[in-house]
Amino acid sequence: MKKRRMGSLVVPEVLAVVLFLLFLFPFFIVLVNSAKTPFEITQSPLSLPTDWMKILLNMYTIWTSVNVQYSSSFLSSIIITVSSLVLLNVLSSQAAWVLVRNKSRLSTGIFIIFVAAMVIPFQIVMFPLLTWFREIATLTGMRLLRSYAGIILAYIGFGMSQSIFLFHGFTKSIPLELEEAATIDGCRPAQTFYRIIFPLLRPIHATVLVLNGIWIWNDYLLPLLILGKGNNVMTIPLAVSNFAGAYVKQWDLILTAILMAMIPIVILFLFAQKFIIKGMIAGSIK
Repeated sequence: MKKRRMGSLVVPEVLAVVLFLLFLFPFFIVLVNSAKTPFEITQSPLSLPTDWMKILLNMYTIWTSVNVQYSSSFLSSIIITVSSLVLLNVLSSQAAWVLVRNKSRLSTGIFIIFVAAMVIPFQIVMFPLLTWFREIATLTGMRLLRSYAGIILAYIGFGMSQSIFLFHGFTKSIPLELEEAATIDGCRPAQTFYRIIFPLLRPIHATVLVLNGIWIWNDYLLPLLILGKGNNVMTIPLAVSNFAGAYVKQWDLILTAILMAMIPIVILFLFAQKFIIKGMIAGSIK
């Protein structure tokens, strides 16, 4: 019986290894070719490089390039990503908590609207979004296009639906008696949320942080529409595309720029991976 059970696990384990190697293959291609010359890349893209230190030289060349402005784009990406994630986590967790605890037709309808917004393709609303931003700038004088405020506001709007959906499911698993005890002790609703509920949402906070962080850091279309190219505020994907235009034949530098863009989000994922599945599963159990 034990041998039969171990035999039944061989196929899933082999399949898992194959899928792991399949998903790791693009990262391997970028890594090994970042340490090669353009000629070596075209001749033998799958071979290992002879000098791994060339990656550091390429990183220095990219970071100090005036035409690409990679360093300023890196800082802009950090500001946009961190600001968007902080506001998304705080606002969506508050909204989900209110929707869960206020059991009424209105709260149910609002939650259904948020869930329905998840299936709306971005391509449908991207041009109305630009028109809306221009009208706001005309009426109020607030600059939303080509600014931090506009891109952060857009990410909050597009990321709120999925974040509320995840927080909503997790909040339902938190016993109501905890909040009732806090109310008896004299806590106001805001104190109850930030002192009792907010710390308990740590696993789902990590899940929302990683999912939205990967999307915001790697997104290209929304920054292209709102920020544009050749602007002082520019994200890493826009800088990489500009780099490809400035150095069309220098694939070693282009791949190194892609590698530099991948490293921060990979580090974030490695530190928070243990919370991702835990947060996703815990929200489905009440």
